[in-house]
Amino acid sequence: MNPRILVVEDEPELAGLVADYARAAGYAPEVFGDGAEALAAIRREAPALVVLDLMLPGLDGLSVCRAVRAFSEVPIVMVTARVEEIDRLLGLEAGADDYLCKPFSPRELMARIKAILRRAGSAVPARVLDIDETARRVRLHGQALDLTPSEFAILAALARRPGQVFSRAQLLDAARADSLDATDRAIDSHIKNLRRKIDAAAPGLEAIRSIYGLGYRCDV
Repeated sequence: MNPRILVVEDEPELAGLVADYARAAGYAPEVFGDGAEALAAIRREAPALVVLDLMLPGLDGLSVCRAVRAFSEVPIVMVTARVEEIDRLLGLEAGADDYLCKPFSPRELMARIKAILRRAGSAVPARVLDIDETARRVRLHGQALDLTPSEFAILAALARRPGQVFSRAQLLDAARADSLDATDRAIDSHIKNLRRKIDAAAPGLEAIRSIYGLGYRCDV
């Protein structure tokens, strides 16, 4: 079972982005936009980690953090747009394990989450998709995938930014820069072949999702 992570953030777009990256990293994210609701969820069942925004409507992040620390040692990463040193000290004194200022890189957040869970002895998901662009090798759950140059270029482009939606034109540009067999009409065909090969290596894994009217994104 994937480690459960609570994302407590009242900005829907940022919360969705963090959840997408967490899902792609092998975690099971749950999003809350309200501090009181998140606190109740933590009381019901402690997650592996909490990503907690400082500025929340109603019960703010510091209050949530202090309340959680009264009954749980669940790791907490606090995020905020307030960069003053006093805010950082208050956050850590309230019991936060780490502190990240907005705007932040979702990849950096995932790296910090992984490090905190490793230190805490909690489950850290194994790497699902491993792409070696120098050696041009792809492994899924440790199993090698036999890809054409265009398939490799498309998958590598998607995997560099998990959770981000790529248009067909963007994927075509990535494939053309790396392959001679890339054409506009072929992108959907390459995606279809990639899905078939991924499913053969990991049945049921929906690694590449279609986003209606926009394109594709990688979720591993």
